[in-house]
Order: sequence, then structure tokens, then C-alpha cells
Amino acid sequence: MKTLTLTQDHLQQMVAHVNGLAPQEACGLLAGRGNIAQRIFFISNEAQSPTRYQMNPIEQLRAFEWIDDHQLELLAIFHSHPQGPQTVSPTDIAQAAYRVVYIVLSPVNESWGARGFWIENETYREVKLNIV
Repeated sequence: MKTLTLTQDHLQQMVAHVNGLAPQEACGLLAGRGNIAQRIFFISNEAQSPTRYQMNPIEQLRAFEWIDDHQLELLAIFHSHPQGPQTVSPTDIAQAAYRVVYIVLSPVNESWGARGFWIENETYREVKLNIV
């Protein structure tokens, strides 16, 4: 995937979520069709850590079931890097288990920035986030 389209509202919801849980990492999922996100899921970070996340398996399973029940696809996994970096970390690359866009939200000046990445074969490339 070269581009992921999401709404300004999706982005604002993700920013509110990660900002509300900082300095701990926050995480969640985006579902939709093709490359257009339609639904966001906020998943608890069981790691309760400022440097890594581990999605609550029950919440993640419920989200996957909802996605399947509504004939949507998992398009992206998002999480925050409250202290940076503004890119994927070596841990993100090592633990990437899904063929989806990985969105990293991190502080940029006085706000949060979001960047998308495709991780495959222990390498990554940037995916354009198209905010509409």
C-alpha cells in the first residue's frame, strides 16, 4: 500500500487518545476497505510502558470479530512514541506481525504528528497518509 486515506476526525481521535495516555504508549487499529479507513478501535496497552505496547488480546479479538462481521479489512495499527522517534523503532520492525500500515504518532513541536510505514522483511518504507 502506498497511500492510506483517513479522515481529519480519525486523526483527531487518535491524537486525543495518545495525548490522553502519554507518557505511556497508546495503541489501536484502523479498519476499512481498500486503502480507505472507516473505523477506529482504541485498544488498551497492557505493557503500560512509555517505550513499547502490547495490545490487550481480548479487545484486539473483539475488534477483529467486528471487522470480520462488517466485511471490512484491518488496514492499520497505530501507536505512539511519546518521546520519539518520529519513525518506526527496531522493536516495531521486529514485532511487525501483520501486512498493514503501521502509524506512529509522536510529538512534533507543541502537537502530535502522524506518519505511516509499511514493514516487511525487516525493512520499512513510508506510506503517505492522505487526510481528508
